[in-house]
Amino acid sequence: MIPFTVTILGSSSALPTSQRFPTSQVVSLNNQPYLIDCGEGTQIQLRRYKARIGKLNHIFISHLHGDHIFGLPGLLSTMSLLGRKNDLHIYAHSPLQEILDCHTTFFRSEMDFRVVFHPLNFKRPQVIFENKKIKVESFPLKHRVPCCGFRFSEQPKLPHLRKDKLEEFDIPLKERVKIKEGSDFMLPDGRVIPNAELILPAEKPRSYAFCTDTIYHEPALKSISGVDLLYHEATFANDLEDWAHKTYHSTAGEAAKMAQQANARKLILGHFSARYNDIQPLVDDARTIFPESYPAEDGATFEIL
Repeated sequence: MIPFTVTILGSSSALPTSQRFPTSQVVSLNNQPYLIDCGEGTQIQLRRYKARIGKLNHIFISHLHGDHIFGLPGLLSTMSLLGRKNDLHIYAHSPLQEILDCHTTFFRSEMDFRVVFHPLNFKRPQVIFENKKIKVESFPLKHRVPCCGFRFSEQPKLPHLRKDKLEEFDIPLKERVKIKEGSDFMLPDGRVIPNAELILPAEKPRSYAFCTDTIYHEPALKSISGVDLLYHEATFANDLEDWAHKTYHSTAGEAAKMAQQANARKLILGHFSARYNDIQPLVDDARTIFPESYPAEDGATFEIL
């Protein structure tokens, strides 16, 4: 099974703390990194936790609040200083292009790589990136400004060939791919061996969903249904539910309720308000509803199995 991981670079909300950087994460499938959000100091965290900046080709930005984008100018500058040549793809609300263009123009930054912007759709779910290994979908959340969540889904795999049948029927290499793709196999004497007798089911594709910043938002359930790992903001403890709603954020209990209703396997809580030095009460709030709830801590890596 190829590695599929999520590393937390920052778990704080708007105000960073001495222990928590603003929001940023690295999703890695088969050692290919994808960056979600880029709060202040992201490039420091990328280095600290040994993410390979040179292999980073896709950045997904949930929304244009500063604690999710202030790290981008510095990261782009570092990429340029490191001699980057490959295109960098950024998926975000379209005004971000103007923001970054102003920065590069003011500082007369000459980059030898092209930044390709992909505007997000804030009205309906959309596939925004896809290759042979992974598919990334955006979906609308509900915040004070346009905001999207992201779902990273492993592409379906071909079934496994049964070794005993390969040997029993002496199946040549040129026929094996066809069998994986669903073909039967014909023996020299004309007998047909059904495909079902030759294969074993592939592993179920794994998935990860990221939801921040957002009020409790049931329409997102369809997009996060059945994920193996869900990150959902839990800015406040349950006793501040009214304030969470006024600021278009979620409580830990509401994050747990979303995980429960989505039938997720595991929940990561994050985007904690700076008022909490100890986040254990938020974890406890969530676990009363969804026992498989865990706190995001800067530097923590979660493996998706």
